[in-house]
Amino acid sequence: MEHEITLVVNGAARRVRVPARRLLSDCLRHDLGLTGTHVGCEHGVCGCCTVLLDGEPVRSCLTFAVSVDGREITTVEGLAGPGGMSPVQRAFGECHALQCGFCTPGFLCTVTALLRDNPSPTEEEVVEGISGNLCRCTGYQNIVKAVHRAAELIAEEGR
Repeated sequence: MEHEITLVVNGAARRVRVPARRLLSDCLRHDLGLTGTHVGCEHGVCGCCTVLLDGEPVRSCLTFAVSVDGREITTVEGLAGPGGMSPVQRAFGECHALQCGFCTPGFLCTVTALLRDNPSPTEEEVVEGISGNLCRCTGYQNIVKAVHRAAELIAEEGR
């Protein structure tokens, strides 16, 4: 049985028909063509599929699409503003906080929410804040640097 749902994705209302068991990650990727959300472990462990649901990070591989009918979803594609990349995206590039890039969309969504809630995190708060996202390439040092750099960029833009 299929259900017609409306998702507000990256600021635009999108109607889609999905089976009751369709995961949000599959809906975003296959039904809406937003392939920036990556699917890694499919068990909610790696964080690659993290998107923002009403501003909060969630694992889209553990979320049924029908359960978020009418709610606001921000994917990595929606992080950039009219002026280009977001401060978090720019900081990840400046600090070389990615290698293969597979985990990057999940990190970008997670860090966006982290810095919204804590604009000036300590090293320990950054490590705790990103602990639900796994990276097999970077060793995390540059990711942590990128979070601090993003905080600086956000503060500079706020001045």
